[in-house]
Amino acid sequence: MEFDISTLSPTYKLLVGIPGKSNAFQISSKLGLNSSIIDKAKSFMTSKQIDIETLLKSIYDDKALIEKEKEITTNELEKVKSLKEDLEKDTLILKNKQIELLNKAKIEARDILLEAKEDANNIIKELNSLKQNDNNSNLNTLNSLKNKLNDSIKNIQLENTKNSDNYNFVPLDPKEIKPNKRVFVTSLNQDGVVLSNILKSNEVKVQVGNLKMNIDIKYLAPAKKEVDSKKINSTSNIKTISKSKYIKNEINVIGLNVEEALFAIDKFLDDCILAKLKNVKIVHGKGTGILRNNIHKYLKNNSHVKSFRLGSYYEGELGVTIVELK
Repeated sequence: MEFDISTLSPTYKLLVGIPGKSNAFQISSKLGLNSSIIDKAKSFMTSKQIDIETLLKSIYDDKALIEKEKEITTNELEKVKSLKEDLEKDTLILKNKQIELLNKAKIEARDILLEAKEDANNIIKELNSLKQNDNNSNLNTLNSLKNKLNDSIKNIQLENTKNSDNYNFVPLDPKEIKPNKRVFVTSLNQDGVVLSNILKSNEVKVQVGNLKMNIDIKYLAPAKKEVDSKKINSTSNIKTISKSKYIKNEINVIGLNVEEALFAIDKFLDDCILAKLKNVKIVHGKGTGILRNNIHKYLKNNSHVKSFRLGSYYEGELGVTIVELK
């Protein structure tokens, strides 16, 4: 048992692995025994006994120190374990919050797109009905609808401008805006490629990703990253669909991922409805079938689609889907 010399009492703490040492001289001194008697007693001890006593004291002290440090280390490990558990808990909460915010953003974006598409479909229906009667009143209504649509687009662009990042842009000099010029579209907060010269409306056609749109030149700034515009143009596999009677009845989405392909097909079908086409072809390739299956799932839920089937031997077989529109 460990013994406390200062209090002359045991601590009742068991020390395993070391022999006990004599505390006779220390205890006698504490109790007030004459020092001459203690010194005389020490003189009767041999050097071997003294060395053993010294060794035992050293072992005893080292053991006590190790036990104390072990206790401190154990307490620190418990604190580290507790901190680790708290950190893992906070990380899980943060991850779940991030997923929740992401899902909320996706839902809001989907709702916005559905609402915009519904508005566009309603305008298209009105345009189709007005085209039946060619008079001044209908022409004025057509122009009013066109202006309404343009105003909506401009308002969306202005709203997006407020949400752009900290990229400090300087508007491009109109003299620098030419076809194949790589630019930064501030209203969309993305890089794009100029496809046309400046129009009378002070707009130019710009390709951003796979989309082509008219952008006011005041929203154009030097591109964040200057790259070869020809290379950018070559990466787009979506065929440009013209909303006119000359629209093609086929779209090729080979090389696009599922999201890009469905976006392109959705726009393509809307254009085909506007052009009053009945039968169209979607070229998606054979591959693993993942793209084809996702396209078929989309077509099943599209209100414009009457039916669809895989191509015949002369139409492309598994690599093509033939769609009949309502």
